[in-house]
Amino acid sequence: MNGAATTNGYATRRRTTELLRIATAGSVDDGKSTLIGRLLHDSKAIFEDQMQHVVETSERRGDGYLNLALLTDGLRAEREQGITIDVAYRYFQTPRRKFIIADTPGHEQYTRNMVTGASTADVSIVLVDARKGVSEQTLRHAFISSLLRIPHLVVCVNKMDLVGYDEDVFYAILDEMTDWTARLAIPDITFIPISALHGDNVVDRSDAMQWYGAATLLYHLEHVVIAPDRNLNDVRFPVQWVIRPMSDEHHDYRGYAGQVAGGVLRPGSEIVVLPGGQKTTVAAIDTYAGEVEAAFPTMSVALRFADEIDVSRGDMIVEAEDQPCAARELEAIVCWMSEQPLQPRGRYAIKHTTRTVRAVIEEVEYRVDVNTLEHLDANQLGLNEIGRVRLRCSAPLMVDPYARNRTTGSFILIDEATNDTVAAGMVLSAQ
Repeated sequence: MNGAATTNGYATRRRTTELLRIATAGSVDDGKSTLIGRLLHDSKAIFEDQMQHVVETSERRGDGYLNLALLTDGLRAEREQGITIDVAYRYFQTPRRKFIIADTPGHEQYTRNMVTGASTADVSIVLVDARKGVSEQTLRHAFISSLLRIPHLVVCVNKMDLVGYDEDVFYAILDEMTDWTARLAIPDITFIPISALHGDNVVDRSDAMQWYGAATLLYHLEHVVIAPDRNLNDVRFPVQWVIRPMSDEHHDYRGYAGQVAGGVLRPGSEIVVLPGGQKTTVAAIDTYAGEVEAAFPTMSVALRFADEIDVSRGDMIVEAEDQPCAARELEAIVCWMSEQPLQPRGRYAIKHTTRTVRAVIEEVEYRVDVNTLEHLDANQLGLNEIGRVRLRCSAPLMVDPYARNRTTGSFILIDEATNDTVAAGMVLSAQ
């Protein structure tokens, strides 16, 4: 009975405070920035001074209409060219949910920006220009969303006003995208016809598209269920910091802080600290607001243990009977982000959760043509290219396949000479 009450209490808390992370993508001029501006405008999430600035800038530019894209195109180069270059993050909230939107670039030369912005997303919104139909960039964005294991894909067929709100145009695009995405690992796909410029089916239903009977975009985002997407089976808690206040009030306090990456932790849970292998039980779970009875994925907490054991940053707390692979050799998909190409025998620092070790790229196995999904022979990877590589690490990393856990299955590579992040990777297998 108590367990049910705890679960129900957690479900209620998540419904009222749940955060949905969204990434938008699409070809240049498909209307990503305008769509985000429309969501902010129609959901009343814009401050008066922001709105006045957009009005004045629209008039000064001679746009002839309220250019809501100016709310997200923050760089001067973006406004001058009318394209998205950097990843812009916007926050808004409705009575039902909180949202963070990453407006990612559409052009191929900014693939690394899209991968960065979409890496933590729960939902990917891919826009298609109703006049142009499905393009190579549309297919590439759907593939990258699949590669990043974003569980929910929303295809918004935009600019329906420019094709007379034609039902046949929408369903032709739906059929083409459905055929393509059947080749990808995307569990949930939704299609919505919209006009971001006029607001049709964005927040409010469109009178011009009575033939479309499903939900508007905002309604869908408010109600999409993401709790099952979290891995609640495998306990994974990378230790970020050891808290020792050493104050008179908390002289003997010792807590191990971090963000839950998987599973459910409760007082009394039997755990193992990797890589050392020390065993103990959880005595209490602390948050900024006080003790809690359970910790779930994405919660930031501090754990107290029943025994005094040696734990430090970079260690991982797991359940004894369900441990990740402590691996030195990784097979992974990487997106290369440096202008200097990746080559075999390259040496880098690899940062995985809160642990950093050194790694060598032993082999580039192939490069992926992101437009056709073809695997191409390659001995290096250039800027924005995606491929499969084999790495050897100087010390073991506690990893899961990316398909099992997006947090413990991902990593970045760092050039130690410049401290630049040169690649983002997703673990396929480890040993």
